[in-house]
Amino acid sequence: MRKLALAGVAAFGITAVAGKPLIGWLSRLKYRQRAYEDAPQTHQAKTGTPTMGGLLFAAAPLVALTLAPGPATISLSVLVGGMAAIGFVDDLAAIRRARNRGLRAGTKFVLTALVGSAFLALFARLSPRAPVMLGVRANLAWVWFPLSLAAVLGTTHAVNLTDGLDGLAGGTILPPLAVLTALAVRAGDTDTATFEIATAGTVVGFLLYNRHPAKVFMGDTGSLALGAALAGGAIVTGAQLLLPLVGGVFAAETLSVILQVASFKLTKRRIFRMSPLHHHFELGGWPETKVTTRFWLASAALSGVGFVLAARR
Repeated sequence: MRKLALAGVAAFGITAVAGKPLIGWLSRLKYRQRAYEDAPQTHQAKTGTPTMGGLLFAAAPLVALTLAPGPATISLSVLVGGMAAIGFVDDLAAIRRARNRGLRAGTKFVLTALVGSAFLALFARLSPRAPVMLGVRANLAWVWFPLSLAAVLGTTHAVNLTDGLDGLAGGTILPPLAVLTALAVRAGDTDTATFEIATAGTVVGFLLYNRHPAKVFMGDTGSLALGAALAGGAIVTGAQLLLPLVGGVFAAETLSVILQVASFKLTKRRIFRMSPLHHHFELGGWPETKVTTRFWLASAALSGVGFVLAARR
């Protein structure tokens, strides 16, 4: 437990200290966010805020590898680092185009699929425990691999969609990370627990600068990295099937986009005022801070239920 506490405190401290100089560096380079043209009008005031603050999340794998350099930690670091690199390229492309449009959706999907596949192959090769699902060794790789890859792709892109309000993605991901940390500790997997709690520490440190009104945005650099940390932690602990529940807010955000697009294409009508779901509540009159805190509470409640169910296995 001392190692876990050290990982969380060290990751938080590095992020909190590095945050201010990083924001200054991003500002000098003019790495600034441009609000989506079709976002609620109130978001136009966010244009000019420094982005790519997700670079701060690099503290998590560095701390974890220092304290617990095992197969799980190495595999998770490759996954998170790879996804962060894709997000970095995406953010840079959007900045250079002076629009909030970076890589094409298809290109981003293929790249994240490649990184996810590399992670799964590496973890299966390095870890004698892989592949595992729900605490049972999954001898059928053809079941474990596609399900786990779907978890990586679904979670990373879901967190990316959720990152639309100050502090929303960061605060929402903390409860699921806590659940995965607890499950890893329960299973005696201190390496994975160290990685997940280090990730949580960086998120808390980042929220010092990302809470409303945000001084910096994480960008795709951060949202893809966080989604990878969540999905990877679930895969390593064999909790892939728990992700739709503990990550229920992210799932709801993604589902709202799917339903909105399908409804408009089929009926020319919209189900929501705007998608993803957080914009629906904004246009319904909720202040941004109210939407954020309600989503945080929903994430905490769903994660609590998920942990209780997992603990009964």
